[in-house]
Order: sequence, then C-alpha cells, then structure tokens
Amino acid sequence: MKQTIKEIESTLRTISDDEDPFIKKCLLDERKGVQELIKRWKKKQEIQFAEKERLRKMMQYENEARKQGYQLIAGIDEVGRGPLAGPVVAAAVILPNDAYLPGVNDSKKLSIKRREELYKVIIEKAVAVGIGIISAKDIDELNIYQATKKAMLGAIQQLNLLPDYLLIDAMKLDVPVSQQSIIKGDSLSISIASASIVAKVYRDRLMVEYSKKYPQYQFERNMGYGTSEHLQAIRTYGPTPIHRKSFSPIREMIKNNQ
Repeated sequence: MKQTIKEIESTLRTISDDEDPFIKKCLLDERKGVQELIKRWKKKQEIQFAEKERLRKMMQYENEARKQGYQLIAGIDEVGRGPLAGPVVAAAVILPNDAYLPGVNDSKKLSIKRREELYKVIIEKAVAVGIGIISAKDIDELNIYQATKKAMLGAIQQLNLLPDYLLIDAMKLDVPVSQQSIIKGDSLSISIASASIVAKVYRDRLMVEYSKKYPQYQFERNMGYGTSEHLQAIRTYGPTPIHRKSFSPIREMIKNNQ
C-alpha cells in the first residue's frame, strides 16, 4: 500500500540528501501530488544550499584569522551615526568557531521581525557580547566620528572575554589588539553582521523607550532619523535632551532662536 501524500510530506521534512532511497522512490511515484512535493523539496534544498554557501563566504575573515592562530575574534559594528536624536550604539560579538547562523546579514537588509529573531539567536549562541552607548550630549562634545570610536571601545570593554583579534566595520581603533577594518563588513563577515544586528535591535529598543517619554517626536517609528514628521515636531516643540544639537538642521534652529 502506497503512503499517503501527507505521510510523504512528513517524511520529506526529515530528509536532506537527494541520494536518499526515499527520494528515488518518490521520483517513481506518478501521483501529481507527490511530484509537486518533490519539486518543493528540491527548491527548499536549493535555498538551504545557497544560504550555506553565503554563510561559508561570510566566515572567510574569521577562518583566515584562525589560521593565523587567533581564537577570540570579535566582530564590531555600530548603528546610529545619522539620526538627529538618540545615542550611537556599538556592539562587539565573539562567536564560537562552529557558529551556524542562517539568516544573519547586514541588519539594514533585514525586517524588524527578522532582526528580533536573530538577535535572540545571536545572544544565545555567542561566546560573548558587549554593548557601547554614547549619548547625544557626548556626540555633540566629541563629534560623531570620535563618538563612534568611543562606542566601539566601550563595546569591547563590556565583553567578558578579552578578544585577541578584531574585525571592524570600516573603522580602525587605537587598541593594542590585532585588527582588520573591512569596508561593508556587515555584509562580508558573520561576526560583524551579528554585531550590526545586536547594535540595531538594542538601539531601536532604546528609542522605543524614549518615545514613551517624548511621544510627540514618534521615535518608535523614526528611531531618531530626520523624517518630515520628526522635523516638524522639532520645529513645533523644540529639541529634547536626546537631540543632537550639533547636527543640522537642529544647530541652525537653535541659532535662529537665540
């Protein structure tokens, strides 16, 4: 007696090898429903294979560092350079050697829901995670470039393990640790991509909290970026303590009101 379509579908979920005898058996089954299941199974395998290949390429910098003898490799990235309000946040993430994190990518390429899901996975699987936060006030005093560096250094200091190698997104840090600066590193390195997700989710959560204190600025929607609604709120209500007074057009607004 032949298996039902439902039984075949259930069995296919447990198989990943196209040489499996069950796959060959299904290919000989002339039922249209079975052939449709096989078609879907093959498509799923192709997607999974492509994802494994993408992640394998994203491990190239980590693997190269390990060949040189480094063990604790921290990926570092920041979010929040461009907004008019809120802090700049950096994250440092040390992943285990055998980390397999399907879906991890540059945080800007992911939906809010997917970032939240991956954030939990990264926090759970990482060897160590550190967060560095620099306030709007400090950004005004330091400038955004120096504030970003300071946030990254803060993230490293918050790690409960001292890394012996740093992979940094488009930045060099003045620390006595071997490092590599990678342009667009959040798309090229699994560790930096993980850091970009952690930093983004952490900062977004901070901005949602700020939105409760300053509801008229809609920080829960704009995350501090200069949307038209946000700019109108600044013109109407003025800047808050978390606005960056050195950033245009807030700087000009303040000058004009003096």
